Amino acid sequence: MKADVSKPEEVKNYVDQTVDRFGTIDYFFNNAGISGSGKFFLDSTIEEINQIVGINLLGALYGARYVSEVMVKNGGGSIVNTSSSAGVIGQDSVVTYSATKHGIVGLTKSLVAEYAKDGLRVNAIAPGPTETPMVKAFYEANPEMKANATRGIPQKRLGTPEEVAELVTFLLTSKAEYINGEVIRIDGGFTNTK
Repeated sequence: MKADVSKPEEVKNYVDQTVDRFGTIDYFFNNAGISGSGKFFLDSTIEEINQIVGINLLGALYGARYVSEVMVKNGGGSIVNTSSSAGVIGQDSVVTYSATKHGIVGLTKSLVAEYAKDGLRVNAIAPGPTETPMVKAFYEANPEMKANATRGIPQKRLGTPEEVAELVTFLLTSKAEYINGEVIRIDGGFTNTK
């Protein structure tokens, strides 16, 4: 189902519909996000700032709020939040995006502090540049940034969605049962060099 994650009522609706259909929620990949225009912060409009914060941070908070409520009520579950390499280091031209992704790190760690005792597992991934449609569109609009990013990645390539999916799947399942509150970088060594 489609939802605008910046609207809490739409997030609650997708959670309610999932519970109505399946009875509970065991796993949640909290992944909706946008990158923004790539303009420097002082060139960003207030509208763009609000849009990025609304989707990336508020959307993640709403999803975590409604899904955690179901999971805690039913004895636990596993959540993987999507942060970013820009959520663990500072990067230019993505100030608002970076702020939201740093917020995801705080969300992840604080949920564990409050609800691990109730069976909730919450981890985050911090992907570097990954060949998704959003990243491809961003780099088409900002070609110099792709060259800079690739040069800065020790493996000299972007990640693939499949590589990220493997990590998310592992973190969601019982194979990662004792991993909780971690932010795992998957960036070809990009943030290791910063």
